[in-house]
Amino acid sequence: FYGPNYTSEQINKSIVENKNNLLNISRLDFKSDEELFSYVSTALMEKKIVGWFQGKMEWGPRALGNRSILAHPGHPDMKDILNARIKHRESFRPFAPSVLEDRQSDLFERSEISPYMLHVYKIKKEWRERLCAVNHLDNTGRLQSVSKRENELYYDLIKEFNSITNIPVVLNTSFNENEPIVEHPSQAIDCYLRTKMDTLALGPFFCSKEY
Repeated sequence: FYGPNYTSEQINKSIVENKNNLLNISRLDFKSDEELFSYVSTALMEKKIVGWFQGKMEWGPRALGNRSILAHPGHPDMKDILNARIKHRESFRPFAPSVLEDRQSDLFERSEISPYMLHVYKIKKEWRERLCAVNHLDNTGRLQSVSKRENELYYDLIKEFNSITNIPVVLNTSFNENEPIVEHPSQAIDCYLRTKMDTLALGPFFCSKEY
């Protein structure tokens, strides 16, 4: 996480500058991380697709939970929904599971951590159906091991999602459509508006729209 970071004031400025495009969007301003986690986790549980824009941008080949699109990993149709509504990728390309590092060995056949989403491990048989949206044809997942020490906010979000679903994983794909991954709040807003993403967690602000 060596990339740019934006303050709440800077994020709010981007929202205000896009107010003419955001007329169909309701916005909540969360006063605590716990409130944000609860709201986003509930949205994910309800099978909504969430744009997650937080903290410093990732530097490297993968979105690691600061410029990510998140979804429920166990929805049978989620892969097709993401491709139809946002990503437009070939059907054989899998989406990645972000898993709590301390729960990884419960779900995967290998315990070596993969913090940069660069390793592919077999998913244990009892978890394959529950992780069907991130389970590839050969029953593997290109996982990201998420630790509290490296990304506390993202870790705590997944922990909250686990508390209401008993699944310590979220589906994670990069926050973009066909362009490079979004970096600035205005780019996140633009991607959100032109795709069929359901909700947007932009720093402490949470936006939703009606189609």
